[in-house]
Amino acid sequence: MSVLLDPSILFFLFGVIAGLLRSNLEIPPAISRFLSLYLLMSLGLKGGFALAHSGFSASVSASLAAALLLAVGVPLLGLPLLRRLCGPFDAAALAATYGSVSAVTFITATQYLETRGLAFGGHMAAAMAMMESPAILLAVLMANRLRRSAAGLQANGSLTLATPPGGGLGKLLHESFTDGAQLLLLGAMLIGLLTGEAGKAAMQPFSADLFKGMLAFFLLDMGLMTARKLPALRGQPPALILYALLAPLVHAALAFGLARLLGLPAGDTSLLMVLAASASYIAVPAVLREAVPEASPSLYLGMSLGLTLPLNLFVGIPLYVSVAHRFAS
Repeated sequence: MSVLLDPSILFFLFGVIAGLLRSNLEIPPAISRFLSLYLLMSLGLKGGFALAHSGFSASVSASLAAALLLAVGVPLLGLPLLRRLCGPFDAAALAATYGSVSAVTFITATQYLETRGLAFGGHMAAAMAMMESPAILLAVLMANRLRRSAAGLQANGSLTLATPPGGGLGKLLHESFTDGAQLLLLGAMLIGLLTGEAGKAAMQPFSADLFKGMLAFFLLDMGLMTARKLPALRGQPPALILYALLAPLVHAALAFGLARLLGLPAGDTSLLMVLAASASYIAVPAVLREAVPEASPSLYLGMSLGLTLPLNLFVGIPLYVSVAHRFAS
C-alpha cells in the first residue's frame, strides 16, 4: 500500500474524486500539453545522461528488440479474442490501443524506481518510443482489410493498403512516426547522450528537481480526465471490462517471460512489463479517430483511460516491479 502514499498517485486519486464530484476544477489544455512535453523532455534527458554514463551493450540491444517484438505481438495476439467480444472495427481499435504504450504510466514507473533506489537503463525511454508506432500501423492495416473485405475488393486473401478516411495512408504514417512528442523524447535523449555529465549538472534544476512536482500536477489532470471517461463504460459487455483489467496482467507476463529469456536486468524487466501492460489514451486514439472512424472512441478511451490506467498506477507498477526484482536476473 506504500504506492498510495506517493504524492503523485494521491494527486491522481484526488483528480478522480474531484471529477466524480463534478467539480469545476480543470487544467487548461495548453498547460496540460506543456506538462506532457516537459515530462517527455525530462525523461529523454535522463535517459541520454544514463546512456552516456553506461554506454551501449548487448543488454541494451536485447531490451530494444524485446520492446519491438511486444509492440507487434501484443496487438496481433489480442485481435482474435477481441473479435469475439465486439465488432471488427472496435476490435482493431482496441488491439491497437492495448498494443501501444502510455507515456504517463512509464514515467510514473521510472519515478517509482528512482524513489526506491532501483536501477534501470536509460535506453528504456527509447524502447517506449519504439513501441508506440507499430500499433498505429497495424490498426490502419486491420481497418483497411476490413473495408476491402466488406466491399468485396479483397482477392486471394491478400492484404492491400487502401486510403483510409480523412487522409492518405502516407499522411497518417508520417504523423505517427514524426509525432512531436516522440521527436522531443528522442531529441532530448540524444542531447543528454551528447552532453553527458556536464549536461546533467547543467540541467539538474530543470530535469530533476522540478520533475516530481510536474508529474503530480499532470497526474491530477489525468485523474480529472479519467473521471470524465468512466461514464462511457456503462452498458459495455462485462467481457470487455474484464479484458481492460486482465489484459494488462497477461501482457506484463509475456514481457516478463521474454525478458527472462533474454536475461535482462531487473530494472529493465520491470519497465518492459510496464510498457507491455499499458495502453495508449492520447497518441493512438488521436490517430484512430481519423484512420478508423467506424470504431467507438468512447469504448477504447473508456477502457484504456477509465480502467487500465488506474489499474496500472495503483496495482500494476508495484506488482511488476516486485515480480521483476524477485525473479529477474
